[in-house]
Amino acid sequence: MNVVVGVGGGIAAYKAAELARALGERGCAVNTVMTRSAQEFVRPLTFAALTGRKVITDLFADRSADEVLASSVEHIRVARENQLLIVAPATADLLARFANGLADDFLTTLYLAFSGPVLIAPAMNAQMWNHPATQANLALLKARGVEVVEPGSGPLACGEVGAGRLAEPGLIAERALALLAPARRDFEGETVLITAGPTQEALDPVRFISNRSSGKMGYALAEDAARRGARVVLVSGPVNLAAPAGVEIVHVRSAADMRNAVLEQLTAATMVIKSAAVADYYLENAPPQKMKKAAMRMSIELSPTPDILAEVGRIKGDRLLIGFAAETQNLAAEARRKLETKNADMIVGNLVSQEGVGLESDMNEVILVRRGADPLALPKATKRQIATQILDEALRLRLALHAVTRS
Repeated sequence: MNVVVGVGGGIAAYKAAELARALGERGCAVNTVMTRSAQEFVRPLTFAALTGRKVITDLFADRSADEVLASSVEHIRVARENQLLIVAPATADLLARFANGLADDFLTTLYLAFSGPVLIAPAMNAQMWNHPATQANLALLKARGVEVVEPGSGPLACGEVGAGRLAEPGLIAERALALLAPARRDFEGETVLITAGPTQEALDPVRFISNRSSGKMGYALAEDAARRGARVVLVSGPVNLAAPAGVEIVHVRSAADMRNAVLEQLTAATMVIKSAAVADYYLENAPPQKMKKAAMRMSIELSPTPDILAEVGRIKGDRLLIGFAAETQNLAAEARRKLETKNADMIVGNLVSQEGVGLESDMNEVILVRRGADPLALPKATKRQIATQILDEALRLRLALHAVTRS
């Protein structure tokens, strides 16, 4: 598999070298194109040493007349010989140039000539990332079919803290391989109803009870199921994630909103995956005005939120029902208890007390507790990889249950 890594100018350019290495380790032949500003941060020799290939740095370098003539169509040759174009880091300037069709260097010219899939990984200052112009350019590129690996949040090189960090090279490499792999269509005919993210239960007009769920696991499941041919309805609590391509999304806020949306969509569903982290309690009759802080202690009486998984379990019929269990101890036992009490077919359990996996992370490590089978432990991997394995197991479980029913 031949891929192009386009490197934009930014402090994150050094991570593009890690990306080139990761792609090479996964069997890709990597060709590197560097913008002029990228060369201020990392030397082309670094990429040449990692990939064993010439690095393209300009449309017209110091060349002879014959070489210049040949280079004038080199971007066409590179576009034809490679199956995927990856741009990392994609700066705000590159996003603007791509969106507006500007082509005054090799990378932007290659982008216009490239007919295959394009994957971009933005990285920049948080204010630049959040600027309406940048977001408008990004939305336009997405509408044209460009795949985006969203930047992470955290400390930035400028000293600020916020969104704008280049996604980890391993994650970008995995997205690249997913784009290169022939799509399986083993979910065609399925309508998969997925819940994702947290819920927010109002205490007053400005305060709420919630949890640390990012929604990344549910969104990864939705994206993979859609790619594999399913019609996917995603009922999402409040998250900071882009809607997966080809997915019908229903935005909700509270547990009651999520319950209503799930029941409205349930009739058409053949499979239900409840990955949302629904808040356990809510305040009945939340005051319409903001509660004022006082020097005295305050107590509030909370009521349990609706148990959506249990309710669906009672009326699921022949639908496959998969739930999630986020625990801090006794994971297998709690997942098994939930499987039985909710009438689910599989429970995905993960220890949220572990550092670097689960809530808010791009990584996960889970155990699948299945009806009629021994528990299956899935080792630490990205949530996209875990999502694929969960869906693989869902198909196997459906076949096994149907076989039991027929016998």
